[in-house]
Amino acid sequence: MALRMWASSTANALKLSSSSSRLHLSPPFSISRCFSTVLDGLKYASSHEWVKHEGSVATIGITDHAQDHLGEVVFVELPEPGGSVTKGNGFGAVESVKATSDVNSPISGEIVEVNDKLTGKPGLVIHSFTHSLSFLGQEDQLKPI
Repeated sequence: MALRMWASSTANALKLSSSSSRLHLSPPFSISRCFSTVLDGLKYASSHEWVKHEGSVATIGITDHAQDHLGEVVFVELPEPGGSVTKGNGFGAVESVKATSDVNSPISGEIVEVNDKLTGKPGLVIHSFTHSLSFLGQEDQLKPI
């Protein structure tokens, strides 16, 4: 009898259950961890945008971490070339089946070019490194990132 009570209390403590002669272990907690790819030559903002500076032009995109959390992208809102953006302000949006996320500019500058392929095929944001906007900006604007 004592052995049966000990086995029962041990099973309860370990969250073991017996049904149809099968034992199931239910962990009391789970741990998951997300990892992002960090690429050379890019500077990252805490708001999940990156900047790649090449001469007097900077290219801006969203991190793979942001892309993973968005899931399947269904719509991308891009600014018009010739416009300007201010550091810390939104300049576009990425809409997925899960959520809509604003894209903030980590630098100030003039928009020289946008990736127009994204308007017709927004899913390219997830599959293409060139999901970016090009800005004319000064290199010293990139240092605070």
